[in-house]
Amino acid sequence: MIEIGKINTLTILRETTVGLYLGDEDKNDVLLPNSFIKDNYKVGDKLDVFIYNDSEDRIIATTKTPYAKINEFAYLRVVSVSEVGAFMDWGLEKDLLVPFSEQKHKMSEDNFYVVYIYLDEVTNRIVASNKIDKFIDNENIQLEEGQKVDLIVYEESPLGFSCIINGAHKGLIYHNDIYKDVYIGDEMEGFVKTIREDKLIDISFQKSGFKNVLDSTEVVMEYLQKNNGFLSLHDKSTPEEISIRLSMSKATFKKAIGILYRHRKVLIKPDGVYLVNEETPKEEETK
Repeated sequence: MIEIGKINTLTILRETTVGLYLGDEDKNDVLLPNSFIKDNYKVGDKLDVFIYNDSEDRIIATTKTPYAKINEFAYLRVVSVSEVGAFMDWGLEKDLLVPFSEQKHKMSEDNFYVVYIYLDEVTNRIVASNKIDKFIDNENIQLEEGQKVDLIVYEESPLGFSCIINGAHKGLIYHNDIYKDVYIGDEMEGFVKTIREDKLIDISFQKSGFKNVLDSTEVVMEYLQKNNGFLSLHDKSTPEEISIRLSMSKATFKKAIGILYRHRKVLIKPDGVYLVNEETPKEEETK
């Protein structure tokens, strides 16, 4: 079956003046217009194509790949607004419609929004929705605390940033757990901090507990080795400075250099952290 909104591998059935007709094993066919044909193909060749509705709502194939496919979330720009809704650029000739009924707040031209792309069962057209909570489920959570996950940030509140976890669940990154700049639409990795009894999921950018500190010691050592054995961070450095340089919180940084100091890997001085090497005098190590 030819699937709308997805990449399909189809066989060239015949060549016409308007393009190539491609088909599946069930003898369904679809047109690949000449405008998308850049190479020489012959009948019997197989092509990977994306299937979607053209401007006249006909089902056609394209060799272009959109920024996202159906059943996926994406951060896209509104290119125009009409009487039926907002249209977003998703990498194809025909823009992606977000009907007014699927806009959490009224969308405006040139702004970016996180949307979910899906196939409307009534019209059989690919559309998008900005009402993210409709498409994520926290009833059947397939996660464990401490697990590394993929995140898309989609909303800010007084508590923090709401994010989509692994394309399936909703999580929250609290403001007091954030040590770097975060923006709507950011895609990043995080860790499941807590799964609450009420099905709410707290997310952190760092592993919890001692494992996080051990990983952070490796980050500090790598930085020192790449920067002539010196790191100009110290007790009076701001959390922002530490985050920009090492992507960790100040508390984690202090614990990490404490471990390295106890293992005689670094020297801690008022102006920063120094890597201990074989040439470092023993009296220096004890200062």
